Amino acid sequence: MLQIPTPVASSPRETAPKYPLQRAMEHDPLGTVIAYYASCLEQHPKALAAVERLLGMSHEQARAASVGFSDRSLGNQLPSRRIVAGVRIRTQLEELGLYKGNGRETLRGCLTIPIRDHAGRCTGIRAVRIDADSQESDALVLEFPRSAEPGNENHEIRSSDAASAVASDVAQAAAVDATLAQATVASTVPAPDYELHLAPDHVLVRRGDRDYKIRGLDKNMSSLTLRVNIQAARRDMLHLDSIDLMRSAARAAFIKATALELHCQEETIKKDLGLVLLHLDDLRNRQIEAAKATRAPLPQMPPDEARDALDLLRDPNLIGRIVRDLEHCGMVGEAFNKLAAYLAIVSRKLASPLAILVQSSSSAGKSTLMDTILAMAPPEDVIQLSNLTSQALYYLPPDALRHKTLAICEDQGLAEAAYALKLLQSDGRLTHATVAKAVDGRAVTQFHCVEGPVQLFLTSTSQTIDEELLNRCLVLAVDESREQTHAIQQLQRLLQSRSGLEKRREASGLQALHRNAQRLLRPLVVTNDLDATLPFPCERTRHRRDHAKYLSLIQAIALLHQHQRTLHVDESGTESIAVEPSDIALANRLIDKLLKQSNNELPPQSQRCLESLQGFVQSHCQRDRLTPPEFRFTRRSFREQSGWTDNQLRVHFQRLIDLEFLRVHRGRQGCTYLYELVI
Repeated sequence: MLQIPTPVASSPRETAPKYPLQRAMEHDPLGTVIAYYASCLEQHPKALAAVERLLGMSHEQARAASVGFSDRSLGNQLPSRRIVAGVRIRTQLEELGLYKGNGRETLRGCLTIPIRDHAGRCTGIRAVRIDADSQESDALVLEFPRSAEPGNENHEIRSSDAASAVASDVAQAAAVDATLAQATVASTVPAPDYELHLAPDHVLVRRGDRDYKIRGLDKNMSSLTLRVNIQAARRDMLHLDSIDLMRSAARAAFIKATALELHCQEETIKKDLGLVLLHLDDLRNRQIEAAKATRAPLPQMPPDEARDALDLLRDPNLIGRIVRDLEHCGMVGEAFNKLAAYLAIVSRKLASPLAILVQSSSSAGKSTLMDTILAMAPPEDVIQLSNLTSQALYYLPPDALRHKTLAICEDQGLAEAAYALKLLQSDGRLTHATVAKAVDGRAVTQFHCVEGPVQLFLTSTSQTIDEELLNRCLVLAVDESREQTHAIQQLQRLLQSRSGLEKRREASGLQALHRNAQRLLRPLVVTNDLDATLPFPCERTRHRRDHAKYLSLIQAIALLHQHQRTLHVDESGTESIAVEPSDIALANRLIDKLLKQSNNELPPQSQRCLESLQGFVQSHCQRDRLTPPEFRFTRRSFREQSGWTDNQLRVHFQRLIDLEFLRVHRGRQGCTYLYELVI
């Protein structure tokens, strides 16, 4: 087929012809137009996408079959109609049907597919419009019978839609016969001059005596980047580099360096790299689509397990069973915290879920509390992270967090992502705008939206958590008493015994039972008509947010008991259940302690330190017959009696000093600090 020449000036005095298509057009106008349209296809990403969507062809197949795109630029390559040569060429194109009488291209905005006879000669063009909103015909077929001699001007021009073009072969209307087009193209596609091999850890492209081994493709999960490691080899010569193939500057540097190392022409490496990029882009896109389509299948619940789970949800003493089951699963004590955390993960199915923050010192058991509660929730509804960056949540799939529990351990994850977590809890969604480069190199704005609501489950040892995040959460303080430590040690010894094996098997069965029970909970609407029985403080502005937590806690309790309530269906088909007085009574018992911990000026650990100090001072005052303002003590004396570490006391004492619970008195030598407890 005729190739479009691309003249290159060899010196400053030599310039390219003003109209490079003129001579080729006069010799073979049809072949020249087909070749020119084929050269335009690669410059239009929309057209390339339409090739795969409408024709079912890969980019490589389209290139081999001379599929093109009419981008309205053909007239710029022809002489002006004001001169003789321009008039002659345009008249020929009009006679062929490729130009209209008004001087416009007939096939503008269309994909062009050459139609060939058995001898491989072009006999026409089949065109498919890529603009779905176009009011013109969807497809156009121009045929040029070649039975006459070359000089014969008796060419028949026939225009029809796709249905008419293939009416004798296919009984379909208003669409291009893609199967016939592919068969026609396939018969003329030459054998590829390269080899493509896919391996689990690399992709190998072999062209001529050059091999390109690509690693790291599996790490590219964004259509904006294609960072890989490329090993280019030719006989005993080798060049290795890591580049982002989506960046033109990186490709140019790689081409230049590879050509130098492999002793090849840069044009050769450029063509090879284009082939590599074409295949890697296709593989990367398939990889992304496969990742989006892959979802963990929901576990099938056997009838007997579903029956047991339903019996649990219908148990009149459901709350008591939850506390006992958590005890059997290894959570000693902490009855209040266990129940509050369990209700919080149930609230993930509500429109306004509860957020939980567990604060404690290191090794106090906050992670054990989190792990025990999360083991009761279905794994498909839990996302547990040890750490995340400040931008990580913005780039999740849109529905990745909807009605799920997001659990984050330790301080680092909270510190960097605090702003995103605050927005998730308040607004129920994240919206993020970034600037990226399009395929044509222009800067474009991309929007990323992650939908909620999401239930947050956080743990931290930090005493300085972001205040805005803290007042959006219900704070749980882990029991750090000696009695609790003794109970935990007894359980640890029990689990090492023979009876501990049976206890572990029992815990596994209870966890599976509760996971199935939570799968049976439906996200119903919860209505509350008992507002007259809901006294709540209103002295501080923070009580506005606390009141919303209180209402969500009531809804979570009612939602947990949905299989014991009457289901109401309104005229619109919305299903709902109503809050009962027992729900409010349980919420009132829980909210008093929850809000006391959440609204306390002191973190839970500092509050316990203050309470220990009060007992320490009181005992010494009674022994020495002193009043609290008269009693002075050192940090060391309190440390030796209380068992707190020096690092802990440094932090808590400073906080108590700042809040004026302690007063500092400097010793005579200027090196010893004495403290006074302010009552």
